Amino acid sequence: MMDLSQGQWVKHAVTHPFEGFEDMRWKKSGSMKIAALIILLLFFAQIANGRLYGFQFRVSYDKTFSIVPYLVKSVVLFAVWVIGNWSVCTLLDGEGTIKNICIYSAYALVPYIAQLYINVLLSHVLIMDEYVFMQVIQFIGVGWTAILLFSAIKSVHQYSFGKTVFAVLLTVVAMLIMLFLLVLFMSLIQQVYIFISTIYTEIFYRIRV
Repeated sequence: MMDLSQGQWVKHAVTHPFEGFEDMRWKKSGSMKIAALIILLLFFAQIANGRLYGFQFRVSYDKTFSIVPYLVKSVVLFAVWVIGNWSVCTLLDGEGTIKNICIYSAYALVPYIAQLYINVLLSHVLIMDEYVFMQVIQFIGVGWTAILLFSAIKSVHQYSFGKTVFAVLLTVVAMLIMLFLLVLFMSLIQQVYIFISTIYTEIFYRIRV
């Protein structure tokens, strides 16, 4: 079997959606550093998509910049996917480790990330009548990533086609549950912070009086 560098394995996995991840598994290839770099590129791609889009296609009304929504749409969502899939597939006798799920899933996101950057650039070049080209690029990028993610989960856990579909559906359910609990936790933290802040303000006011 081929002997590739870590960078070449990314290209091989992305351009060979049906056997690329199988080859990676048998060669025990994949780099956490490259996976982390891909997620970092996803984070910046989300920022570019939200803040740097051409004004003729999208107008941003935000006066202030907050990093939180872009972290949620990139790092947090990816982490929830990895943890959710690992949790579900552990119960379904999956063979993949959380490290391999992270690496394979990150590699699968390359087409999606690429289409974000390409469309941001095209939004400053094309006119509204040519928006269909950007939609085609978006469709290809999202569809290609969906196929790669499916293939990645199938390969890393050594599932059949049907079991992979079942695992992906359960992973989505697990993600929704985790995100719901995360929202509740953040709401609780906010309420505790407001409560402590109110008590502190009241005590400080009475001391001054």
